[in-house]
Amino acid sequence: MRYWLYAMVAMFTTPIAVAQPAYPSKPIRMIVPFPPGGPNDILGRVVAAKLTEQLGQQVVVDNRGGAGGIIGAEIVARSAADGHTLLLSGTASMAINPGLHKKLPYDPLKDFAPISMLATAPSLLTVHPSLTVKSVKDLITLAQAKPGKLNFVSAGHGTPPHLAGELFKSMTGVDMVHVPYKGGGPALADLLAGQVELYFSGISSVLPFVKENRLRGVAVTSAKRTAVLPDTPTVSESGLPGFEVSNWYAVAAPAATAPAIIKRLNAEILTVLTVPELKKRFFELAADPFGSTPEQLAAYNRIELVKWARAIKAAGITPE
Repeated sequence: MRYWLYAMVAMFTTPIAVAQPAYPSKPIRMIVPFPPGGPNDILGRVVAAKLTEQLGQQVVVDNRGGAGGIIGAEIVARSAADGHTLLLSGTASMAINPGLHKKLPYDPLKDFAPISMLATAPSLLTVHPSLTVKSVKDLITLAQAKPGKLNFVSAGHGTPPHLAGELFKSMTGVDMVHVPYKGGGPALADLLAGQVELYFSGISSVLPFVKENRLRGVAVTSAKRTAVLPDTPTVSESGLPGFEVSNWYAVAAPAATAPAIIKRLNAEILTVLTVPELKKRFFELAADPFGSTPEQLAAYNRIELVKWARAIKAAGITPE
């Protein structure tokens, strides 16, 4: 009798394994925190399409633009951590906004689980041909000789082109005037017209005019030369060691997402980044595919946070 009781107790106290649903069990929503049509949106859709093929579930891009990427990032930070809501993260949402806004509704390090880098996209230091500048050293020399006389443009306060110019100023000690515009289009139009002198612009927007000799590309802002412009030197190698500015794109999930899901997504993304069709599309966007481990992405994000916080503080930049 005693043994029968022991058997009954064991039956009801032994944990019963419950089968977990296979991941992914439903369509995945990839939040792009910017409006349709821009590089974030295009890049996100390319990756989403290839992940759909890899995962066997639809990966749907959901554009949630506004507040420089804050709205979309907050949505993901507050979403269920089941791997079915992802963020196309990057420079603005994860590195610049924390330095610009004192009360950000999310913490870029605590509220997200990094998955992988996707790509880096350097800017091109571009000048109007009327400016007697053919190298970074030429620009520094001219700016030193004419303090406060050279204008650099951007698509607005706190945008990557603005911060690139401010970082250049702080590292060289030159005095240049920032001229903000309401978007990259008007800024580029005035540069082409010779109303302003220089622009730390996304490569894809100025490359056609550089090829037509309507603008001069001086140097790329990445740490290494880009495959898009292999003969163009970096700012760092041509007169300003240590200068590096790149828009970067990555994928993240809500912080409590299971490690197994993060590992699966990381492996799938790294596979996707080797697809020739995707690499070709990235090249057209002037972006260099660049995968990583979650740990490498987290470490890079920390470095970027410190760099941009210092640049924003030194320049006294506040959000408009």
